[in-house]
Amino acid sequence: MHMDGCSNLLDVQGLSVGYSTRLGMVKALHDVDFDVKSQEVAALVGESGSGKTTLAWAIMGHLGPSGRAISGRILFAGENLLEKGEAEMRLLRGRRISMVYQEPMSSLNPSMRVGTQIGEILSHHGGASSREAWRRAISLLGELQIPDPDRVARRYPHQLSGGMQQRVVIGMAIVCSPQLLIMDEPTTSLDVTIQAKMLSLIEDLKKRGRWAILYITHDLAVVAEIADQVSVIYAGVVMETAPVAELFAAPTHPYTRGLLRCVARADRPASKRGFV
Repeated sequence: MHMDGCSNLLDVQGLSVGYSTRLGMVKALHDVDFDVKSQEVAALVGESGSGKTTLAWAIMGHLGPSGRAISGRILFAGENLLEKGEAEMRLLRGRRISMVYQEPMSSLNPSMRVGTQIGEILSHHGGASSREAWRRAISLLGELQIPDPDRVARRYPHQLSGGMQQRVVIGMAIVCSPQLLIMDEPTTSLDVTIQAKMLSLIEDLKKRGRWAILYITHDLAVVAEIADQVSVIYAGVVMETAPVAELFAAPTHPYTRGLLRCVARADRPASKRGFV
């Protein structure tokens, strides 16, 4: 399938997802339509429990034993991910689709130097030698605005700050140059100063234009800074999708208008922006 700069790299069509419980099947997503174009940042905004992370897990094939797609399709470069087995999905993860989670330590091995962790992914997916993988890991840490990357590469995760840990996790996610990078609340656990630096880094990743980014968040103020398109999700239903400028200027759904009322004017301090 031909993909150009305006094509939908990811196209979620009529997706419903449920989880098996003692009380029966509980739906987490209801007939969701959502897309991410090649080389754009698409934001998915919703409060806790809205289903936004479930959508990310469905794309990654990580719904777990109790979760399943009830209906719909998840097309990635024209291929339906829901028709792929676990072995095929393992080949996709890391190499063509990568995910950055909210808590960086959940993705890091505490007993392994961070440079080795990045290099291992490159060796596994790209077949690089250990020496080349280590060299590339140091180079990538430098690209991620990490000072003294050679020293940082030799450190263990617990020796790094939260912001530095998250940069390492992003490095692990992009080392194989995936087509789609999913970021699930990557700045939520960071303080305001570090969060601002992370958003600057994400803006830099966007400018490189080598991948599409699906940015999942509860914070519309963040969306205004980095996204091209935004979808608002509530109780498993996508309420509204629009280009960012259009949504902020003229939201059509009452729920979206309520969220926007919670976002401070741009001239207020960053620590006062957003909503929880």
